[in-house]
Amino acid sequence: MADTQRRGRRIMMAQSELDAFLAAQRTCRVATVGGDGAPHVGALWFVWDGTALWLYSITRSKRWAQLCKDPRIAVVVDDGHGYGELRGAELAGRVEFVGEAPRTGEPCPELDAPERLFAEKYFGMPAMPHDGRHAWLRLTPESVASWDFRKIPG
Repeated sequence: MADTQRRGRRIMMAQSELDAFLAAQRTCRVATVGGDGAPHVGALWFVWDGTALWLYSITRSKRWAQLCKDPRIAVVVDDGHGYGELRGAELAGRVEFVGEAPRTGEPCPELDAPERLFAEKYFGMPAMPHDGRHAWLRLTPESVASWDFRKIPG
């Protein structure tokens, strides 16, 4: 067990590495819990602001309905093909609903930065287009686990 923990610390990303990784990646997998305890996992686009993971979810989705009843969530962002290239992070905690749902673009200063980041990252635009079907979830992680197998000595 001690060897596993030491190895885990060696391959863990530093905060600056984690920030750069999360800023560059485009897709995450979001795990929620249903009323019967069954897990549900789905892919979603996101942005990382250095403190919170912002998820832009369809409000008429199973994920949204489950989070309205139970805000616990785990999100995995990963990358790599070969074993020695694998890297990623799991962020877990409780989501907060931010802004109107669905989002139509009503002024919400709290969303200025994540919407700018999201619009630039996914649409190449300076401002967020609103479709009246999505809304924002903010995950300020209670726990973060990261790994970068490129750090394993060859």
